[in-house]
Amino acid sequence: MRVSRRSVLRSALAAGVPAWLSACTSSSPPALGELVLATGPDGAVFREIGGALAAALADELPTTRVVERQTGASVENVRLLREGEVHLGLSSLDPLVAGALLSAEDPGGISAVGRLYDSFMQIAVPADSPLRTLSDLAGRTVSFGPSESGTEFTATRLLSLLGIEVDARRMAHADAAEELTTGSLDAFLALTGIPTPAIADTLAGFPLRLLDLPAEAERLAEAYPGPYVPATIPATTYGNLGPCRTFAVPNLLLARTSLDEDVVEVVTRTVFTQSARIAAGHPEASRINVRTGIATGQVPLHKGAERWFRATKR
Repeated sequence: MRVSRRSVLRSALAAGVPAWLSACTSSSPPALGELVLATGPDGAVFREIGGALAAALADELPTTRVVERQTGASVENVRLLREGEVHLGLSSLDPLVAGALLSAEDPGGISAVGRLYDSFMQIAVPADSPLRTLSDLAGRTVSFGPSESGTEFTATRLLSLLGIEVDARRMAHADAAEELTTGSLDAFLALTGIPTPAIADTLAGFPLRLLDLPAEAERLAEAYPGPYVPATIPATTYGNLGPCRTFAVPNLLLARTSLDEDVVEVVTRTVFTQSARIAAGHPEASRINVRTGIATGQVPLHKGAERWFRATKR
């Protein structure tokens, strides 16, 4: 019998930490020759969180070769899942909700392991730049993140909604940050967790500023209800940079629906019992927890994930 999300949530909320930390599938981990996890590009939190998750899974599945595949991020990851090229992948929620990625012919081809943490839209410019608002980007050279990334998807949607035309480039966040310091770019967008390495590392030797997006965040949330939530990047995120009003989008860990339930149960357990290890150095990602893990929006939970969440009531 399929367990409802509401009953799973009630069980999770009622469960004490010792109960769900001790939940496991069996005495022996399932056997799988190779497990491929699609992560993200250099300079993005997907890349670092995904790498840490791959290392944790390698420990939990000692007879399995766990492979991290670096990608452009969300859109590419879901495409690779649909094509059967990878078993697991990270994605922001908005392109999934938009129906741009899930196949109408095979709606059950991709399932969720769980919700992880939120990404924040960050638009970085040099500290001495005359650019002060999003509309000031009109006609400027701007990075939209890598091709097939969540940043590219959301940036395109946001600027199209507001009628702002820019000279858009596609590149990894780390490369965009380098281009910004040389004057080759006027700004770069990064929809990723905080602090994102591309910004934090650049600030060590080059002053940056983030653009406030309070009105734009409201417009986006009104135009596309569901995945977007107005949010503030805390003042402590990037040293003396100060708070920044923007919007946030939930991130999910996805799996092929055909992936063995026992394997996905181990993956789910690893994500939610080793979250401190996986999220090390990323305060926002430290919010990975069992209580919000089932909040995957329109993306159904994989049966292996459902099994683990159900077991949290033991």
